[in-house]
Amino acid sequence: MLMNRAIRSVASCNYHRLTAKSGAYYSSLHSRRIHHVSPQLSGKADNKADSETSSDAEFTPVQTLNKSPIVQKLWKTRDQAKRRVMGKLTMGDGEYSEVSLAAAELIAEGRKGEYEPPAKLGKHPRESEVGIMYEFSKDQYLLETYRNPYGEMRFGKILEDLDALAGNIAFNHVEGNPLIVTAGVDRIRLRRRPDINADQFLSGKVTWVGSSSMEIRMKISANEDGSDEWLEAYFTFVTLHPTTKKAIKISPLIPETDEERVHFELGAVKAQAKRAARKNKIQIGRPLSDESLKIDARAAKLLEEAGPLLKMPSLADPNTILMNETAQGNAMVAQPQARNLHDRIFGGFLMRRAFELAFATAYLFGGDKPRFLEVDDISFDKPVDVGDLLVFKSRVLYTMPDGGNLGHYVDKHDGLPLVNVEVEVWVTCPEQKKAEVSNHLYFTFALPESKTCKLVLPANIDQARRQATRMYADEIHANLRP
Repeated sequence: MLMNRAIRSVASCNYHRLTAKSGAYYSSLHSRRIHHVSPQLSGKADNKADSETSSDAEFTPVQTLNKSPIVQKLWKTRDQAKRRVMGKLTMGDGEYSEVSLAAAELIAEGRKGEYEPPAKLGKHPRESEVGIMYEFSKDQYLLETYRNPYGEMRFGKILEDLDALAGNIAFNHVEGNPLIVTAGVDRIRLRRRPDINADQFLSGKVTWVGSSSMEIRMKISANEDGSDEWLEAYFTFVTLHPTTKKAIKISPLIPETDEERVHFELGAVKAQAKRAARKNKIQIGRPLSDESLKIDARAAKLLEEAGPLLKMPSLADPNTILMNETAQGNAMVAQPQARNLHDRIFGGFLMRRAFELAFATAYLFGGDKPRFLEVDDISFDKPVDVGDLLVFKSRVLYTMPDGGNLGHYVDKHDGLPLVNVEVEVWVTCPEQKKAEVSNHLYFTFALPESKTCKLVLPANIDQARRQATRMYADEIHANLRP
């Protein structure tokens, strides 16, 4: 009853406004301008809730240490919301690993959630909307945190912020406190190069909801009203029962504006494409689909084209190179300072490390400082724990020496050589002689000062199939790009 009254009391509010500044971050929550508190972030139901809210405002999760001011603010806000919903601290230590594995199984099998009626018949996109300002013009520490060696935006840090913001948005849409897990990142792309000395505004909301999954669209704009947008990102989350770890139904989405309806329809089309891709995946004992046969034919053609490099390297076209020769990598032990609110390694941290390796790989390959354009299909297949030995492997998967079409949204790239870099994150256990892939990531860069680049070719049939599969997936995605 009290919670219902609290929810009704804030139903008319529709927007989060968070401001992250480094200097006074650890001050109490009321010192920040928060224009909207959603039902999940609802406040005072009675005097007891008042005192809990006050104590929550002073509490800062230890996991926020060593994170950017933006991630710190978002995580602190989400933790306070969960504490109010649950009446206690957030999820226990042992759960995230099981949750991640359950989410991976759910995505792999494509099964629908068990029927558990949501508390509401539906929610509007505005009810999940969250925004946060980068006050670069006022905060020198914040500016320095996001500046790269070339005086531009450090996009690896932006990836961390997107992951943190998406979690807050997803939490706002669900009822109660189910387990919310990142299933993947569909696409992040740039429209233009931002001015790092000017304030920027990051915001997002739920744009599509299925049975137990939701798609979140985020953007960064030069203005708080959303105009002059220069980045968009799509994340997919699944919701699981906190005890059974099985998929549960969530409140459907009710679009209100024409723009929201367009995004909703696009989300439905992409979800259908994902189901078709899972269906067409090669499996032992199943006949090959038409798409799989096309990919196999393309792979055979690529391997045939690589013949001179494999058999007569001294006579081969000097503008071609084998995929093996583009490989890079590094290894690290996952430190506790990189953990998230569930005490597992922060997905945004993994994305940042993968991006920085991909950038270096493209730089070494092209001999020209690459320009990041987009990232597609980031998968979260296995959880990563503190203390895990991580191996990051990268390679140029394929190139388009004469340029390609990434859609009208993407930064000016017509005629520029394009480089697609694949990064795999491996969780290894030397004692058990075991290694598993936790993440796949695919980045696209342009070489702005080059007229062309080498054509990357496969060295074996496995590489040829990998290359052909990625080319096919990117062509499918191109049809979904406005």
